[in-house]
Amino acid sequence: MFEQFHRAIAPFLTFFGDNPYTQAGLVIVLSFVVASLFKYVLIVGLQAVIARIHITLDSSFLTLLHTPIYYSLLLMGFSSAALIIAPADLYAHIIFSSLQSVAILIWSAFFLRANHALLSKIAGNPNRFHAVNNKTLPLFLNLVNIIILVLAVYFVFSVWGVDMTAWLASAGIVGIAVGFAAKDTLANLFSGVFIMADAPYKIGDYIVLDSGERGEVTHIGMRSTRMLTREDVEVTIPNSVMGNSKIINESGGPHEKSRCRVPIGVAYNADIDEVRHVLMQIAHAEKEYVCDDPAPRVRFRRYGASALEFELLVWITKPALRGRVIDILNSEIFKQFKQHNIEIPYSKHDLYIKEMPSREPKVIDDENDRPM
Repeated sequence: MFEQFHRAIAPFLTFFGDNPYTQAGLVIVLSFVVASLFKYVLIVGLQAVIARIHITLDSSFLTLLHTPIYYSLLLMGFSSAALIIAPADLYAHIIFSSLQSVAILIWSAFFLRANHALLSKIAGNPNRFHAVNNKTLPLFLNLVNIIILVLAVYFVFSVWGVDMTAWLASAGIVGIAVGFAAKDTLANLFSGVFIMADAPYKIGDYIVLDSGERGEVTHIGMRSTRMLTREDVEVTIPNSVMGNSKIINESGGPHEKSRCRVPIGVAYNADIDEVRHVLMQIAHAEKEYVCDDPAPRVRFRRYGASALEFELLVWITKPALRGRVIDILNSEIFKQFKQHNIEIPYSKHDLYIKEMPSREPKVIDDENDRPM
């Protein structure tokens, strides 16, 4: 870019004489003027365009453009002046490459700051971009920053004429080796990113895994997820396992309420209307954990082998309370059924003896049974 700029202005410099120092000084002065004007015109023009097409863009992003645009134009003027004074001199090449390197570093600093500003703004609006949020923001910031720095180093070496082919090949081999050595860690890392982006569960949710483990999520990290079981034991599960498991989020949905089922069987001679009435009374009497909305329900499910099978359906405030609520309801059902003479059938085994054994004593022949 610097060489193209020099070739573009070279024909106009002859109007100011043949003295290279005069031309170089004029180019430097003009670069200051053009840099100041172009910076103002570009920023004002961008603001006008953004206002016309109704794009929401933070003013700090436009402010960041001031420095790289201004100094890039100045460096173009200095590089052109260096080529005018010593077009084929070794020192001119060194100065020219140095100025290009400084320009690359300035623009790299701009992209680093712009990356932070842009991703921070995206993370502040998680409804639009689910993958970038406050938890995954450091990961994306570091990832993009590494890419920017690697490209900056590549362009700086290219300016100085260093062949990067061997370096890139070596970096590729090292990357493959590191990938094989840390494949489990990388699997957990990427699974953690997908979990945070997809959000199948969040901290405080009560989840059940396909392995049977259940508990409340207490931490979601980049490598693992921790949950607290009903036994107050904290279990740490790698994110690669969580990413490949079927997860039942009992706290998901529009609200945290969860349905609790209590099966109960009654004898065939029971009054089913009375059974419904007693079960509904029990559900409505439990005000601490059972919700009024949705209302409790009683369902007559089937004719069992030895009982009429009912099911009491109630909604509880939190899924973690299911065991406690079932214990309370079962205890109250037993008491109320006993009070209302509603029989709860249970397995019985009747023993029938066809013939009683003889009580006559057995006569032993001493002669025959005497050992030889």
